[in-house]
Amino acid sequence: MMEKNWIIKEQGHPAQVKHMIEVLGVEYPIANLLVQRGITSFDQAKAFFRPSLSNLYDPFLMKDMEVAVNRLQKAIKDKEKIMIYGDYDVDGTTAVSMFITFLKNFTQNLIYYIPNRYTEGYGISFKGIDYAAHEGVTLIISLDCGIKATEKVAYARQKGIDFIICDHHTAGKTLPDAVAVLDPKRADCNYPYKELSGCGVGFKLLQAFCMRNNIDLNHLYDFLDLVAVSIASDIVPITGENRILAYFGLQKLNTNPRSGLKAIIKIAGIEGKNICIDDIVFKIGPRINAAGRIETGKSSVELLIAEDEQEAFGKGDLINDFNNTRKNIDANITKEALDLIASNKEMQSRYTTVVYKPDWHKGVIGIVASRLIETYYRPTIVFTDSNGLITGSARSVAGFDLYKAIESCSHLLESFGGHMYAAGLTLRKENFVAFQKLFEKVVAENIHTEQVIPSVEIDMELRLKDITPKLLRIIKQFEPFGPENMAPVFFTENVVDDGSGRPVGNQKEHLKLNLLHEDEPFKPYPAIGFNLANIYPEIAHGTPFDICYCIEENEYRGQKNIQLRIKDIKPDKRTIEIKNNMSKQRESN
Repeated sequence: MMEKNWIIKEQGHPAQVKHMIEVLGVEYPIANLLVQRGITSFDQAKAFFRPSLSNLYDPFLMKDMEVAVNRLQKAIKDKEKIMIYGDYDVDGTTAVSMFITFLKNFTQNLIYYIPNRYTEGYGISFKGIDYAAHEGVTLIISLDCGIKATEKVAYARQKGIDFIICDHHTAGKTLPDAVAVLDPKRADCNYPYKELSGCGVGFKLLQAFCMRNNIDLNHLYDFLDLVAVSIASDIVPITGENRILAYFGLQKLNTNPRSGLKAIIKIAGIEGKNICIDDIVFKIGPRINAAGRIETGKSSVELLIAEDEQEAFGKGDLINDFNNTRKNIDANITKEALDLIASNKEMQSRYTTVVYKPDWHKGVIGIVASRLIETYYRPTIVFTDSNGLITGSARSVAGFDLYKAIESCSHLLESFGGHMYAAGLTLRKENFVAFQKLFEKVVAENIHTEQVIPSVEIDMELRLKDITPKLLRIIKQFEPFGPENMAPVFFTENVVDDGSGRPVGNQKEHLKLNLLHEDEPFKPYPAIGFNLANIYPEIAHGTPFDICYCIEENEYRGQKNIQLRIKDIKPDKRTIEIKNNMSKQRESN
């Protein structure tokens, strides 16, 4: 297990924390957590704890929204054929499913298109445009892609096809010549919230369409389960507008999800559980993604637009099979990649991991890149062959801008796209070695030492005796948790196990503890540490240690209790001091 840096966040300004204690009547830990999240007034706290759909921004604040709605309305009125075009991942397929299901109430002249990951690659393709022309399409609405498709959009225009682009990726130097380019990240867009998912940008277009046509917005809110799945799966910040959309989307997911999502929930074994963002990230999203990785993303759309439950469960079983296949493939490739690195000392000492094998499955190389970071914590790119080129999927480490580093090597690339923490790229085989060297050089010159050591961000110190049902109840109201609104992490020094601690799990890889602290020496606090059993010998015999952890509610056989979910353990500083002193004494003797 890699040692982690503990980074304790800056504490809330004392005057602001004091103010929040007074206006909310909460105790110090809650007031401090709020101030750390930028919540410093009663009204901000109210908006945070009581999300409201009335706080969503006016969609017409987004650049090009007016013209986008006008073009969509014209297409519906004139009975034009519209193609909904989306990327093959969760964000793209949820967006396409939302658009198809919503717009079919207003027009029957609708088709959708999901590009093939292997023959067409990411984003808008010439093949997709040719298909649209063949089908008599005159308007394409692209979702979660298109912001860099200048050539493709120009090609479509030659064929008499207009584009409305809904994207959330970083724009290139030149915007495509589309009728409308909806992307809050474009430099000239003043939309107040920049972090929407691709499906979220599509949602804003439909929101504007509803407002223009006096359609009850509750018809649109029925699609928030899909929006929540996109937000969680695309790892966008759970702040501002995303937090509102995710909050109500999770409500829908837990009470009345559409048939396709209901099928996945049951197949994933989370039916009857209170579904949270993590369940989407680890259970629902990977299954939707698996179709595009193994076969075609169209299967995901077919599942998500299914109205008949029997049909939905049939599609769900198929997608689950894809996911099982995906798991086996990515486990095998991860092992091959790790063996490749282990057999090369020079590769082990680099600032980057860049590995390539022509027969690796293109659909899982992004997952493999993430897995490699678990062993070698550094910016990572996994390459394989694709359509006469080699294509790579890149993942970063906390705080390092991967997109910028790849952009510095762009003269060696055929194409690239993405954001700070994840990107895709293609290059000619003859440029691979030059790219590998330059990417290593760029990263080595720009990465900080602390960025190559995994870290745990800790909100604040807490005494175990301050952990009460009331504290947990308020912390649960900070949900939904996700990027930039993570579950609070606390640390406590000098705890000991009461003697009943033991490794648990199929491989005895986890650690179950009952913790005691000098503040309350006779009250044990139940704790679980996943994949921490290897540290057990160091803490087994009443040796004090420090922990960082989240506080959660654990339910077992109908009984609920507070449990600490340990993220990391370090020997207590005092223990280290004693050991160091003993070592010095031995040396002097």
